[in-house]
Amino acid sequence: MGYLRFSSFVLVAALLSGCIASVAPTSATLQGDAAHPAQAQGWVDTKLYFGLGVAGDTVNGVSEQRWRDFLDAEVTPRFPDGLSVVDVYGQWQGKGQAVPERLRSKMLVVDYPDTAANRAKVEAIRTAWKQCTGDQSVLRVTQPAEVSF
Repeated sequence: MGYLRFSSFVLVAALLSGCIASVAPTSATLQGDAAHPAQAQGWVDTKLYFGLGVAGDTVNGVSEQRWRDFLDAEVTPRFPDGLSVVDVYGQWQGKGQAVPERLRSKMLVVDYPDTAANRAKVEAIRTAWKQCTGDQSVLRVTQPAEVSF
């Protein structure tokens, strides 16, 4: 019985070593195009946080359609190369408030070359949202980003 177990082990080991040896080496080659180089420096990652209304309140606040209309009118024309939107939950508690205010929110993520023109586009988006909704603020977080396409 011991010989059979040892023989089975040797057979499995031999088969596995053949599989490992036959795997061709791979490498990831960065691809790019004229608009998006394979690797880009001097880019930033910006996240904007938009409050849509009180969590759990489906009557008041900003509807999904109104949000999509805002994206189509204000965001996509400024950053047509792409963006991401994530549904998020947010909360804050002002001084003197007994409980935090809980909000349905959207996080807009845009990566772009760090230029004055692009920074102005981001500020225009924030301003448009505040004018559209009456919100007092849109949180902006911007940090350097190493990107590749």
